[in-house]
Amino acid sequence: MAKEMNLKWGSGSPPCWRVMIALEEKNLQGYNNKLLSFEKMEHKSAEVMAMNPRGQLPAFKVGNLILNESFAACFFLENQYKSQGAKLIPDCPAEQAMMYQRVFEVNTLHQKMAEVIYYDRRVPEGERHDSAIKRNRDTLVAELKLWEGYLGKQGRGSFMAGKTFSLADVTFFPTIAYIFRFGLSEECFPNIGAYYAKLKEWPSIKATWPPTWTETPQGQCLLKDLCTR
Repeated sequence: MAKEMNLKWGSGSPPCWRVMIALEEKNLQGYNNKLLSFEKMEHKSAEVMAMNPRGQLPAFKVGNLILNESFAACFFLENQYKSQGAKLIPDCPAEQAMMYQRVFEVNTLHQKMAEVIYYDRRVPEGERHDSAIKRNRDTLVAELKLWEGYLGKQGRGSFMAGKTFSLADVTFFPTIAYIFRFGLSEECFPNIGAYYAKLKEWPSIKATWPPTWTETPQGQCLLKDLCTR
């Protein structure tokens, strides 16, 4: 099964990481994969564009089926390989509803994160304003407070959508790990910090940890003072 799968990915990319965690959870190791460099613009190469015309990663193929959206790929893998590996969609209606809600809320968190981290790339130097930077950071803080509250209601030691690891964790963890990589203090949001500390030791996450992060454990400090603003 895994041998007919082909994944082109970038190290540290949350969308790529989601697919890799899902593959690991479904015991689909041994798939064909190729690590590409964003810095070298390899995600814009002809081989990627042939699979994903947007020139983005992941570029994922199962046989003749192409799934370039990470959420779509994760749901496809869970639905096609239900009897294999971990069950990533809970049976309990309440947990299932929460799982779906949290999965699709991750897009908002990811967008607000990107507005802070990539502001300098997206806005020409002469058009940047301190007020916009502050607004973006305040908006990200407000979003993180929502997730802090979600985990608080779940209780310490819980997963994102209940008592078991699910697609909510597959999609959320890579984004929050990316935010911590950019310097967010675990003390600022203790529930999220405890969740991150627990999940980074989860087998499928450890097995797919970004190689560039292993090579350079020290991340950036862009968000180190986020909770004080």
